[in-house]
Amino acid sequence: MKAATTSASKWKATTAVAMSNYIEAGSIIAIATSLSLWQDEFGLDSLAVGLLSALSANAFGAAIGAAVGGPLCDRYGRKFIYTYDLLLYMLGTLFAVFAMNFGMLLTGFVLTGIAVGAGVTAAWTYIAEEAPDDRRAGHVGVAQLAWSIGPAIGFLLAVLVEPLGLLGARLVFAHLFVVAAVTWWVRRGLDESQRWKEQRSNPERVGTYRGFLQLLTHRKNLTALLFLVGVYGLWNTVAGQAGIFQPRIYEATGLTDASSQYLLQVLVWTLTSAATFWGFMKHGDSFSRRRLYFIGAALGVAAWAVLIYGPAGWFSLLFFAIGWGVSAGIGAQAFYGLWAAELFATRYRASAQGVMFMLVRVMVGVLSLWFPLMLEQTGIHGVGVLILGLLVAALVIGTVWAPKTQGKSLEQIEVERYGRVLDPGPRGRTPAAAGE
Repeated sequence: MKAATTSASKWKATTAVAMSNYIEAGSIIAIATSLSLWQDEFGLDSLAVGLLSALSANAFGAAIGAAVGGPLCDRYGRKFIYTYDLLLYMLGTLFAVFAMNFGMLLTGFVLTGIAVGAGVTAAWTYIAEEAPDDRRAGHVGVAQLAWSIGPAIGFLLAVLVEPLGLLGARLVFAHLFVVAAVTWWVRRGLDESQRWKEQRSNPERVGTYRGFLQLLTHRKNLTALLFLVGVYGLWNTVAGQAGIFQPRIYEATGLTDASSQYLLQVLVWTLTSAATFWGFMKHGDSFSRRRLYFIGAALGVAAWAVLIYGPAGWFSLLFFAIGWGVSAGIGAQAFYGLWAAELFATRYRASAQGVMFMLVRVMVGVLSLWFPLMLEQTGIHGVGVLILGLLVAALVIGTVWAPKTQGKSLEQIEVERYGRVLDPGPRGRTPAAAGE
């Protein structure tokens, strides 16, 4: 009975913290579906549109939040971040809801971006640390599931409120405010990460700043950072453009009806949710992770290749929607959330997440500044070479260098990578004690 209660409480905590991903993805879709409306309302040019995207939750805004939130999460705890980040997020959504000019809108996008950058970093760290060793992929997958449900609901709302024009866009942001408020209330009762508390109780622990320096100089940490940026950074540079500019990409392929674009995206994200649940969450702890990653990455490459170079029409569009949707559910982001927690010791874990998330979102942001212009000038075939090149590189890196961490406790992985548990708790926590 006690075990069942503990398991239920872990799933409750996982779900509450994972809502950071729903909010992050929901923000990106709210921006994507409203950019044209804001552009018409405020008379913005393509550079201003690129700036809104680049400084939002999709790119630089999230990068700033991750860069600050990661080290703070290691210094003050995981709960510190996920207690306060949503207050900043709610303020940002209010700026978007009531935006009367470009400055207000940009402020709202930046604030929400900073909040989700900090929140997602803390969420992935907390979930992995609190998950049972034999169900870590299942728990981390909840964050991926929330991330995919957010766009599915976001695009569906966009279809429903489309007749309202800009008012409808404001209502989509308002719904994110409500979700954030409810999530913040639920999170107030969650406990701190037990692993973080044990690490902080070690009298010989290193300080946050020294730990951050070790993160950037220790060979094991640097190789893990490079691997994860190669897997997630390259993939997310594509996914980031798709998330914010997918309606424009569809226009470039000949699909100009906004409602059809949004409904196609509902299909994409519904399939992502299904693949996350039935693929990653159900089998990520038992099936070969290397093979699962390869299947997801290969599907993504095939989906974009058909969309870009296949015959124009619904066959290519539906092939893309199905392939990219399933791929995203069992692909780079889900594995990133898992591997980023497994490959770093507790003293580095959140800071590593912050550094990587910052780098990844900067990569997205740099391309976002120019992507609308590139799409206008070169068309879908022109940007297609770049998209496929990034996806193929991510496929190769993740498949060849996938770590063998399945079924092991975080302490066992730490001993394998660093030679010992760097910060044993007061009970001298060892690999054998993991999961107690």
